Amino acid sequence: MSLSHIDAKDRPTMVDVGDKRITERRAIARAVVRFPMALRKELDAGGELRTKKGPVLDTAIIGGVMAAKKTSELIPFCHQLPLESCKFEFDWPDDNTLEIRCAVRATHKTGVEMEALTGASVAALTVYDMCKALSHEIEITDICLLGKSGGKADFSREPG
Repeated sequence: MSLSHIDAKDRPTMVDVGDKRITERRAIARAVVRFPMALRKELDAGGELRTKKGPVLDTAIIGGVMAAKKTSELIPFCHQLPLESCKFEFDWPDDNTLEIRCAVRATHKTGVEMEALTGASVAALTVYDMCKALSHEIEITDICLLGKSGGKADFSREPG
């Protein structure tokens, strides 16, 4: 297997997507935020996490969308993409674990995996920033691509 970002002289290069077909590209990424148990109970006010800085999850959505849109400015060799959709879902698999999912869609010649991963990562970092004054024991873990479609090969980490 060869790396697509290395040229014939073993130098880094941006992948040429000029000859690729334009297709709808989708990707979903996840980041997990773990809170100390006492902190989660303190933050939970009527089902919405709030700090003095404001609504935590709403702010995380805004930060995550902004980051996904700027991925090409943050990650070397990422192409600029006109994102058509960037959506977030939050789930509490247990009392102190927040799962953040970022789903991104674009119709283009290259995939949106990095945009989904960047969106999920920055949303998790935003949650940390909103809550860090209360505890530095918050952990961000398990950042990964859950699935992608529309390119050369589809991928899914999840069953079914």
